Amino acid sequence: MTPVSSYSDVFSISHDREYDEEILVGDLVRSGPNLFPHFAVIAVNGDKAWVRDVQNGTDHLALVSRCRKINGQTLAEAAE
Repeated sequence: MTPVSSYSDVFSISHDREYDEEILVGDLVRSGPNLFPHFAVIAVNGDKAWVRDVQNGTDHLALVSRCRKINGQTLAEAAE
């Protein structure tokens, strides 16, 4: 049996975007389907982004495919 490493694995939750969106340095994003926290994109390299939590200043690495622009494409637009 393969060990399960996170709640996403246990509940088969996908955090990846189902639409194309270019994530650039300076964008404000959120991660996955979560509405908060908000992150500022510091750098992008390949499939990873260096992001900074705008509320507490902590830095993180995130997969670009999981970043969603704030005030970016809406779900209605994505469904078209």
